Formats: sequence, C-alpha cells, structure tokens
Amino acid sequence: MKAHTEYLTLNIPSKMAFVNITPQVRDAVAKSGVTEGLVLVNTMHITSSVFINDDEHGLHHDFGAWLEKLAPFNPDPNVYHHNRTGEDNADAHMKRQIMGREVVVAITKGKLDFGPWEQIFYGEFDGHRPKRVLIKILGE
Repeated sequence: MKAHTEYLTLNIPSKMAFVNITPQVRDAVAKSGVTEGLVLVNTMHITSSVFINDDEHGLHHDFGAWLEKLAPFNPDPNVYHHNRTGEDNADAHMKRQIMGREVVVAITKGKLDFGPWEQIFYGEFDGHRPKRVLIKILGE
C-alpha cells in the first residue's frame, strides 16, 4: 500500500470564509500515484472546518448567515463561558463543530470519485493567522 502526506497552510484575512481546496487535493492525489484508495482531508485547528458541498457563491453566503444565527460572534464572556479564558472565539469552535472536521473521498482510476457538483472546502471561522490542513492519501 502507498501512503502520501501533504499539508496546506491557509491564512484567511477575514474572520469567516470558505475556500475551495479541491485543486490542491487533486494535485496531491496525482503526485501520490495512488489509483485506487482513499484521501482524508482534515483541518488541524479547532476553529476551522473541512466539508464537501457545491461551489456556489449564494450557498456559501447562506452557510455564513446560518452559522452566524446558530453561533453569533460575541466576545462578551457573559455570553460564552469559553471567552472567560481570554479568548474571543467561542463561536468559531461551535461553527466548526457544525460544519465538521474532515472528509474522506474515494480515489478511483487515479481521480477523486465525487458525485455531481461535489467539491472540498476549507471553512474558516477565526481567521487572521496561518492554519494547516492535512491531506493523507492511502491506496494502491
């Protein structure tokens, strides 16, 4: 079995954003030489996410609005107990929990085996600093 590991570093200049990382994952799969296997893509930070969905701007806007309703940014330590630690990002932890930590995608004939419209996204919920994403490819 072959194994290949790559790391992406993203530094999102805004507090929240969604970035299509499918091209970088596709490139890593090609470099790996794996034709049949799996790729795991996961964020290595607790205030960001990796998920699969459609690359459509309106949908991404809707995700942001929905997440902000569920876990609105509020640095007040009386609102979120986590913010009593000196942090102000409790909402980002909750948004990550909703959107998920990782995805696993099948590799078939050397290609990502997606359904229609599926793409891999990095979701940032507490930007302004570098964060890493792991790409781990296993197979033959």
